Amino acid sequence: MRARAGLLVAASIFCAGVGAAAAAEPDSPSAPAPSPAAPSPLVPSLAVPSLAVPSSHGRLSLERVRFAGSEQRVGLVGTSYLIDIAEVPGLSVGPAVYGAVSGGHGGFFSLGGELAWRHRLIGPVGTEIGLYAGGGGGGGASAGSGLMLRPHADLVWDLGAVAVGVSVSRVRFSSGHIDSTQLGLVLNASSDFRFVPAERLGEPALGSGRTGLGFDRIQFVGGVYRTPAGKTLNDGTGLPRTISTVGVRAEQAWGTNAFWGLEAARAGRGGVGGYAEFLGTAGVETEVMRDVLTVGGRVAAGMAGGGGVSTGGGLLVKAGLYGIVRLSNDLGLALEGDVARAPNGNFRAVQATAALVWALDGPSHSGTSTKPARTDFSAGAERFDAPRSAGIHAGQSHALSAVVLKVDRYLSPNFYVSGRASSAAAGEASGYAGAALGAGWMQPLGARFHVGAELLAGAAGGGGVDGRGLLVQPRAYAGVQLTPTIALRVGASRVKALDGRLNSNVLDLGLNFTYGVASGD
Repeated sequence: MRARAGLLVAASIFCAGVGAAAAAEPDSPSAPAPSPAAPSPLVPSLAVPSLAVPSSHGRLSLERVRFAGSEQRVGLVGTSYLIDIAEVPGLSVGPAVYGAVSGGHGGFFSLGGELAWRHRLIGPVGTEIGLYAGGGGGGGASAGSGLMLRPHADLVWDLGAVAVGVSVSRVRFSSGHIDSTQLGLVLNASSDFRFVPAERLGEPALGSGRTGLGFDRIQFVGGVYRTPAGKTLNDGTGLPRTISTVGVRAEQAWGTNAFWGLEAARAGRGGVGGYAEFLGTAGVETEVMRDVLTVGGRVAAGMAGGGGVSTGGGLLVKAGLYGIVRLSNDLGLALEGDVARAPNGNFRAVQATAALVWALDGPSHSGTSTKPARTDFSAGAERFDAPRSAGIHAGQSHALSAVVLKVDRYLSPNFYVSGRASSAAAGEASGYAGAALGAGWMQPLGARFHVGAELLAGAAGGGGVDGRGLLVQPRAYAGVQLTPTIALRVGASRVKALDGRLNSNVLDLGLNFTYGVASGD
């Protein structure tokens, strides 16, 4: 099945990734789509592309951090996607995620944001100075509030599309349990963040290439791991034979039949509610029945752990085969079988997944102008009383504050689908994190104000919170537009875990950033 390009990064949700645009304009990985229409000389262009194109770069770092009480350093991988701020040359900002891949603390993750300043020193040599702040923990790291700070200074050599270099950083948790200075390696991949400004969302624009974060399709994935008999968790108790997961995968075409992407998942039910994965993936696929069936294979590797699952230092590798059946022009159903292994732990499993495949925006255009699709990215914090099953507040309820990142993709002027990720940053619940998907409705009240409601469902766990696995969270919010692009929103919701005592009112506050994604083929 030949694909139309398209995608929303939810996930980001679960995490943040790198969206570098390809140099060529390849076909996207197979997902349902119509054949592109040829441009007609009889139909004049309705509008020139109303795109803003600031520079951006994806950042990958690797360093070895000393945790309190650890005999060996922990290999920490960081990924971030930073977009230049036009008003301040060299300054950029964006989401980031860090996680352990070696050193016996598999399941340590941190989610947040990064601010960085780049400056060329001489010739191809430059520097990047930045600060990351976010919530994190888990993987057996010493408990605390969860607020992680990471200032860094890098010396990089510009090779054109990429830059490589060395970094000196300090990783510190506000609780003081982790305070480490180290050298590391860094790789920057340069790209452009192409988008339609919020004030021009109503104008037709040509979809002449990838916009937004640059992915081509998204998959909403539900899966089940089946583990061998006799395996144990980190505490010596038996590893559950069945572990359910929910997640999202974002992919971009690479040539005609290959693709790369990012995937993130959390355990739903199965007794390991704190387990999470954040992986990079690559694969190949081909259409075996035109416009009906595509088959392919892929491999993945990255960070995984939590929930007591023995992934050693956190490295997980996975390989699988899949098929995609086309349901409509934009939707497909994927069935996949995988084998997964943690090389430094005792986690081994086979996995079966089913996914809804959704193709949205594309790397090429048909010659016609269409209205761009609205996309919102928001960053903020939420606070609620969380019952505890472990830690210094075991048996009690204690306030928890979490960092929240969220992406909304509008299917109509008011209706949107949503993905969000959260991680504890205060409240002695380091390691608690959640991810959810859902849908909502936003209703303007004049030019400056709006209200909305949404329903989210997903998974959460860790941090000693007595609420793990699947959760639901209905939410209502009100907002005020500070500019056409930026809105301040306050929300109220109720979060309920299907396993455990978590059933609490939630207050949240955040900034919402609106931009448009041009349509393609």
